[in-house]
Amino acid sequence: MDRIKVSLLGSTGMVGQKMLTLLQYHPYIDVVNLSASMSKKNSKYRDVVNWVEHGDIPEKYRNMELVSTDPEDHKNVDYVLSALPPEAAEETEIKLIKNGINVISNASPYRMDENIPLINPELNYDHLNLLKNRDTKFVKNPNCTSTIMSMPLNEILKLDYKKITMTTLQAISGAGYTGLPYMSIDDNIIPYIHGEEKKIPAEISKMFGFVNENKIINRSLNMFVTSVRVPVKVGHMGIINVEFNEDPDIEKLKSNLSAFNPLKKFNNLHNAPVNPIIIHNEENRPQNMIDLNNGMEVHMGRFEYRDHNLRFIVLGDNLIRGAAGITILTLETMKEMNLL
Repeated sequence: MDRIKVSLLGSTGMVGQKMLTLLQYHPYIDVVNLSASMSKKNSKYRDVVNWVEHGDIPEKYRNMELVSTDPEDHKNVDYVLSALPPEAAEETEIKLIKNGINVISNASPYRMDENIPLINPELNYDHLNLLKNRDTKFVKNPNCTSTIMSMPLNEILKLDYKKITMTTLQAISGAGYTGLPYMSIDDNIIPYIHGEEKKIPAEISKMFGFVNENKIINRSLNMFVTSVRVPVKVGHMGIINVEFNEDPDIEKLKSNLSAFNPLKKFNNLHNAPVNPIIIHNEENRPQNMIDLNNGMEVHMGRFEYRDHNLRFIVLGDNLIRGAAGITILTLETMKEMNLL
């Protein structure tokens, strides 16, 4: 199998570090460039990173010399994987694209552009076909919460639903390593996250949209979202209520969710979970401390149905399923689809 050479932008941040941890033993993806700001260029990775991942910096990356984000430093790769913050990503990523360098990005700028695929692989890998005739490929990942909460909706939206109401309980790592002061979140819950309550339904609408004349038409969804920041390190949870026009078969729905695995048709997806959705029947599950073991699965539980309303809980790892892991899985899927 041909190996894929990649650069990693934002390599010193939390998502960048998680990506390096996931890629260190990858069977066919090689990280050949680590990028940081111009002031850190030519420094060794070990000397500039504040490593917060478990364990030591992977040996193969410790002594790599950092490159800049300039396109000239990335002409030797097949793809750039971007974990840049939004303010840095917008200009940098477009500059790379204009210089013929392919990009898969976690950052929010251009996510809602109708010509740029917004990919959660299990849900809409077919949107990647937009890239078939493009010389340079630009792909966006959804917001980490949108990625996790959208997974069970693939089956929900097949039913005759009336309204979806969602409350998300989001870990502090979703704000980045320095995103929230300790005194703001310690022993506290913050009932507002800037931009999330508009971003989540908009991005889910695009993921479940359809392709027409080389652009994505968003699906119309009736969804109301409340986003809350809670004092846990990792794991975004959602309490989702769905109002139906007609009574669905709840046991059949749970069975379909358990069996959900559209990527099983592909053979070499190293980062794809065997069971993308795991159903828990215990009344106190899912839980962050118990269930976030492998990272790419989404966990569901607390199903209850009454008076045309279904309530359930969704939980996922915001750093892996919601960011680093989905970036790698998207690249793997593109390889399987012969889109590299």
